[in-house]
Amino acid sequence: MGNKEQLLKDIGIVDFVLVDMGLYLDTHPFDRNAIEYFNHYSKIKNQMEKEFSMKYYPLRKDLAESGKEWRWGAAPLPWEGACV
Repeated sequence: MGNKEQLLKDIGIVDFVLVDMGLYLDTHPFDRNAIEYFNHYSKIKNQMEKEFSMKYYPLRKDLAESGKEWRWGAAPLPWEGACV
């Protein structure tokens, strides 16, 4: 597995943590430790997505601008084998 694939996998893992913590917080909205945990991993995920976007292609539209160019169309399309 290359660096790009590993970084995408790691982003997916952190995203799973955030979804799971979001569900927990829906039923425990005053759990300060869970809120801090969620915020901590949210910052980590944002940093990982920024790093990925700078090296490869943007994962979100708010990360598509890189200096002087709009890179939203730089990602490979599904039929180009990117989703396999």
